[in-house]
Amino acid sequence: MSAEEEKENRTDEAEVEEEEETAGLQSTTLVDRENLQNAAAKRKKKAKNFPSKIRKLNYQCAGSWKEDHGQPLFGVSVNPHIADPADPVIFATVGFNRVTLYEAKKEGVRLVQCFADPDSDENFYTCAWSYDTETKRPILAAAGSRGIIRLFSPATMTCIRHFVGHGNAINELKFHPTDPNLLLSASRDHALRVWNVKTEANIVIFGGVEGHRDEVLSADFDMAGEKIISCGMDHSLKIWNFNTPQIKEAINLSYQVGVPGTKSSFPTVLSHFPEFSTRDIHRNYVDCCRWFGDFVFSKSCENCIVCWKPGKLAQRSEKKSDESDGSTVIHKLELKDCDIWFIRFSMDDEGKSLALGNRVGKIFVWDLDVDDPTEIRSTVLSHPRCLSSVRQTSMSKDGKVLIAVCDDGTLWRWIKN
Repeated sequence: MSAEEEKENRTDEAEVEEEEETAGLQSTTLVDRENLQNAAAKRKKKAKNFPSKIRKLNYQCAGSWKEDHGQPLFGVSVNPHIADPADPVIFATVGFNRVTLYEAKKEGVRLVQCFADPDSDENFYTCAWSYDTETKRPILAAAGSRGIIRLFSPATMTCIRHFVGHGNAINELKFHPTDPNLLLSASRDHALRVWNVKTEANIVIFGGVEGHRDEVLSADFDMAGEKIISCGMDHSLKIWNFNTPQIKEAINLSYQVGVPGTKSSFPTVLSHFPEFSTRDIHRNYVDCCRWFGDFVFSKSCENCIVCWKPGKLAQRSEKKSDESDGSTVIHKLELKDCDIWFIRFSMDDEGKSLALGNRVGKIFVWDLDVDDPTEIRSTVLSHPRCLSSVRQTSMSKDGKVLIAVCDDGTLWRWIKN
């Protein structure tokens, strides 16, 4: 065989080997691709069979409305006493010298009533719903900068009573969870008061020796109505006992005011000493606090809501906690652009979700119905036209409707899908 023939044979063999090698590579690539596709399909199938525990709430914007005064709306409250779930959601907003009632239907929001205070200098900050124990008709309490509590009857479209006692503005109102006649007020005068709205008696004043040293910004009853949590500008959170024999006797006595043979002046109980007090949770104004079972949710202008428990974690709720027991932080709900004060959050009736707005018009909603606090995730609700500070949110009893009010006088309705 000549040298040229041998060279041609070697070239042909090399080409054959190269073709075989290329074919092998192509077949390997196809196998790998098929394996990857099969693995992805298995993962998707597994995800369907075992859904993730981390869930997010889904809300959609159902419209916005602007009140004609154009002033900030500081408070909103959905009426929780509507018995039939099929009935429209009724809510009230407060701002400027107005208290406005709305009815939320599927097709939109309808203005029902509007109360204007005779004093144009009044600025309402807060409102709360209850009902008349005799007629079962709704009643609405509202208060603000003048320190006067107004009690409205939407059924008769009148202001039926007013309560004077606080020496300065009132920042929050809360009705008792089991006695609809008992109203709690938190004031700039460093004190809290409980009133009987049926007889106008001022039952008890919480404050004084070991009370708050600055404005009381927020307060709340626990589910049993036996304890009160309060917070304020002095960075502190305090727990007051509303179940003492002296206060129980005063409550019973408050229903006898105005009965023939009783004294005209009521012996108001003075409570100077809280059961528990702490300044370890926040380092700034504490402007909102709510009970969550034996735990407490509270916030300051620190871009987070803190879930904590008075005393040690293993300590039973029946055991009285004092300041020496300290407090235990359970979890923190983080958010952005919530670094100004007097922005308040809300929860649904069952405590399954929590909503809080921020200073740029966004609303954060957390799903609290989880087994592990680390699984809590937030859903951010935003709208291109909602750019003002969201001062307060309020949820319907089942959490399906969320109302928010803003600094630019607008109110926004969000519906849960």
